[in-house]
Amino acid sequence: MRLIEEVQAEYVARYGGRDETPLDPLMFEPPQGSFWVAYLPLGGVRGPVATGAWRRHEDVEVFGTTRTAEIKRMYVVPAAQRRGLARRVLAHLESDAAASGAEAMILETGLAQPEAIALYESAGYVRIAPFGHYRDAPLNRCFAKPLTASLST
Repeated sequence: MRLIEEVQAEYVARYGGRDETPLDPLMFEPPQGSFWVAYLPLGGVRGPVATGAWRRHEDVEVFGTTRTAEIKRMYVVPAAQRRGLARRVLAHLESDAAASGAEAMILETGLAQPEAIALYESAGYVRIAPFGHYRDAPLNRCFAKPLTASLST
């Protein structure tokens, strides 16, 4: 898909290489996860303008639960940025994962993506211990957010 290649090109520009996290498309098939594409006629931009996905990632404990879902492939094309679309995709991923039984969201991002960090922090995400494929990378930053009121940050 074109947007996946665009986000990979963005990683190359910012980090010097593609995201090498091992991913299998089956990880994003319900009930294990889901992959969403936003299509909008937006100021002359037609077709797919954003992606977002989540997958179960129950080997990470946060807020006292391992019923976690990891956000992957959040991306908005440059022509559609600064319109609140990333926030809407993020909210949809959280809602969808919660409906599938997830109690918390987790994610990896990096210091070369300050706009992503600002989005996640403004949406209630807090820093957590590193996990995942890039857990030892110095630019890696991991975040989590509880999806149920019974969990606390």
